[in-house]
Amino acid sequence: MSLAVLLMLALFVGLLFAIYLFSQKSKTLSRTVLFGLVVGSAFGLALQFLFSHSPESINDVLSWVSVVGKGYVGLLKMIIMPLVLVFMIAAVVKLENQGSLGKISFISIAVLLFTTAIAALIGIAVTYGFNLSIEGLVSGTREAAKMSTLEGKAANVADLSVPQMLLSFIPENPFADLSNQRSTSIIAVVIFGVLVGIAARKVMLERSELADPIRNGVNALQAIVMNLVRMVIALTPYGVAGLMASVVANSSSNDIVNLLAFIVASYVAILLMFIAHGLLLSLVGVNPKSYFEKIWPVLTFAFSSRSSAASIPMNVDVQINQLKVPPAIANLSASFGATIGQNGCAGIYPAMLAMMVAPSVGIDPLTFEFILPLIGIVVISSFGIAGVGGGATFAALVVLPTMGLPVEIVALLISIEPLIDMARTALNVSGSMTSGVITSKLIKVY
Repeated sequence: MSLAVLLMLALFVGLLFAIYLFSQKSKTLSRTVLFGLVVGSAFGLALQFLFSHSPESINDVLSWVSVVGKGYVGLLKMIIMPLVLVFMIAAVVKLENQGSLGKISFISIAVLLFTTAIAALIGIAVTYGFNLSIEGLVSGTREAAKMSTLEGKAANVADLSVPQMLLSFIPENPFADLSNQRSTSIIAVVIFGVLVGIAARKVMLERSELADPIRNGVNALQAIVMNLVRMVIALTPYGVAGLMASVVANSSSNDIVNLLAFIVASYVAILLMFIAHGLLLSLVGVNPKSYFEKIWPVLTFAFSSRSSAASIPMNVDVQINQLKVPPAIANLSASFGATIGQNGCAGIYPAMLAMMVAPSVGIDPLTFEFILPLIGIVVISSFGIAGVGGGATFAALVVLPTMGLPVEIVALLISIEPLIDMARTALNVSGSMTSGVITSKLIKVY
């Protein structure tokens, strides 16, 4: 390891200490997370500038920096399944004070799908407004290599029917799903937790002497898991700094310039969808400004980690403690939102790609015969989209073949995928939290 690399690592450690000092003065997680994001981005830019002719040195530094960033993500992933399982069991056990589980689930999913339809419409409108097309996009070496992989995946995805998607939600092997072996594992764990909770409630009704022990045991487990969540969330500013350092250091300015129009259009669409979330919340009496201030730390982490699933613990914690959403609703909306109705990845992105590709195969994308089926397919295909980086690619591989469109554009845009995916993931998380808040308002338990 060279002296320059050691000095950069020493600088990064110093920056982490600076974040710690800032956190002691600020006492506000959202401000500390923002400080960590800025510090990490600045460090990534410094790496690009100082080692522009030595990518090996950048990789050496980032291999250690990733211990902080990826290590934090790993800790969050560690607590996802325990959190979902325990809170789902608790939600059902305490259901008499939370309203109907079926009603909560129906409204949460309905809001997620409705916002996904709006996201698709926004994606269509923005693509038309920016006059985007696939003309001028050149397939480079990296994209060509990716294309062969995507073509094989598209063949499998295109054959996936709606009944098969629904069947994939069934927890055939709860232990495999608890270890997150499938893209639909989170939903499967939700269902498993609900079934265990229902069984526990039946035991409480049939054997009254076990009611208090079951309730106390569930409360104890819930308290333990929430304390574990808070311990990990306290590390968020440091994790964000490590993640952003890697993202910025690995960004290619050439990729950004060549596809700048698509990046700008995507961010405009995402911003419009955030505004749509605010408008929907205002309709149920929630102040959008206050809402976004409270969820800022979650959006910041989702932006830097590119993982809706990894954001679940923070999502649930903020919904319960900041937005005052009941735990049952918070857990259902956060869990459903990680795999169903993702506004950014499953809504905006595939709709934009379909609009761009359609003219290349002789289809007029501005007809109702194209737009209405596109929105319907986007909404249906949003079931089961994996809540991790790359979920948008999977969504596009479902929508494009179903609409009879080629999937080459997915590979052509792969070089800028991380830059757009960060904002899309933040939008996904906001969509799930919007669903939780609206659901709690509609069933009068806010």
